[in-house]
Amino acid sequence: MPSLTSPGQSVGLEVQHLHVQYGDFVAVADTSFQVLPGESFGIVGESGSGKSTVLRAICGLAPKTGTVQLLGQAGQSLPAPGSKPFRRLVQMVFQDPYGSLHPRHTVDRILAEPLVIHGLDDEQARIERALDEVGLGRGFRFRYPHQLSGGQRQRIAVARALILEPQILLLDEPTSALDASVQAEVLNLLEDLRQRRGLSFIMVSHDLAVVTHLCDRLMVMQRGQTVELLSSGDLAAHRVTDPYTQNLMLASGGFRRSAVG
Repeated sequence: MPSLTSPGQSVGLEVQHLHVQYGDFVAVADTSFQVLPGESFGIVGESGSGKSTVLRAICGLAPKTGTVQLLGQAGQSLPAPGSKPFRRLVQMVFQDPYGSLHPRHTVDRILAEPLVIHGLDDEQARIERALDEVGLGRGFRFRYPHQLSGGQRQRIAVARALILEPQILLLDEPTSALDASVQAEVLNLLEDLRQRRGLSFIMVSHDLAVVTHLCDRLMVMQRGQTVELLSSGDLAAHRVTDPYTQNLMLASGGFRRSAVG
């Protein structure tokens, strides 16, 4: 099966009036934002603010109303939301590297499964290339998750997402379960992959330093509502207007980033 987009054609995403409700509980209320092709966009907020639910709704893992639409260049044909081609273009990396990989499956089988689901050929070559891209190599192909460190497991999770050649990665706190030194390695890997592949990122985190390291712009959420949209440079320069965002900055005691622009 050929690639869904041509080389150099990055894809973005537009979310309009997203609403997610479970019974009487509103997890996300009327949230709208746009991620430009090739952009890295962050969503921050305290636990329970609805940020992870936004990602789950985008990829079809949470019930929603509102619209989710891919953005591309003029004349670029893009799949409809919720379709199988859409799910190939939009892949998610989950928070827990210990819970997101099947404990009884080898790395080879974990990486082969999405290829089988989407009917892609050249299975062996794709698996080896994906492992090389995340810095693990072919020696990890027949290991089980319990034989891997947390950082290695998360690299496998990234490889599983990349193997379908997506254009958008949804990153749900991808380094929060890792040690600080391993966090830096995974973040640098993700940024390198974004630059080389022209990927668009939507990254959820409660850590302002992590988000501003990786993202161009960010959205602040509280109790399912959008509080503020701003650039990473604005955040670094303390150009924020909402008291909730200011309190988040104070709570992130280790937050440091040089102001730009």
